[in-house]
Amino acid sequence: MLQQTQVSRVLEHYYPTFLKRYPTINDLAESSLDELLALWSGLGYYSRARNLHKSASICKESGLPTSVKQWMALPGIGRYTASAICSFGLEQEVSVVDTNIARVLKRYFALLDAKDITIWSYADKFLNKKESKAHNLALMDLGSLICTPKTPLCRLCPLQSSCQGRENPEIYIKKKKIIYKELELFLGVLVRENKLALVKSKERLYHSLLTLPHIDPIEENFIAKYKHSYTKYRITAKLYHTEEINEEIHWYDLSQIENAPISNLTKKALKFIV
Repeated sequence: MLQQTQVSRVLEHYYPTFLKRYPTINDLAESSLDELLALWSGLGYYSRARNLHKSASICKESGLPTSVKQWMALPGIGRYTASAICSFGLEQEVSVVDTNIARVLKRYFALLDAKDITIWSYADKFLNKKESKAHNLALMDLGSLICTPKTPLCRLCPLQSSCQGRENPEIYIKKKKIIYKELELFLGVLVRENKLALVKSKERLYHSLLTLPHIDPIEENFIAKYKHSYTKYRITAKLYHTEEINEEIHWYDLSQIENAPISNLTKKALKFIV
């Protein structure tokens, strides 16, 4: 849940509810994907929920992995997540590299334009294997509190005397420029007996979620338009009354629509509908 999402948002709105509903891996594996997506609604990056559901099903049959390689074999788990589990959860002698640690290592070893594989290699060499968990946690704290992206507090850093990049710490930080894609969506609104018509999304963007149907717009049926951003997309959504939907319809009572597996894009539309 913490991938691409603030800790406060997860703790306040999602994590406690999630654990209450799914106290064990078996509970998660045996639940329906629709139910999980409804619980995840609003968090975004819904592939995380789908991968979590798949992983729970795999682990129910084979048990939890015990090595970095085994964790990485599960859908959606990369080297960082696998290493963090093995270091912090299983207390194994493995290095961990997140954004903060990568910044510390690049500055400390003066790794200019270093690729990920190089940074991981230095992390492995630098690791204190006798205290690997404490070592990784210390580097994380160092990166978040001292070796910050802007104006690092070098004079307070315990690694200052041996840091090879201390003279020009700013040159080891590169920001990737995000190039957004403009996207215009025409969405149909059909309400009958206080129930809203939704359809199963076939698009990669909101795969498996329920959304308003895409339609050919008729201007006299226009309701409203609104903006929404999602990953690399800047979306302009336009709502229209419609009576024709050529897909399987899932009817949801408007008074309980918040419990449906819908995205923030669809949630924003509700203020023009309800």
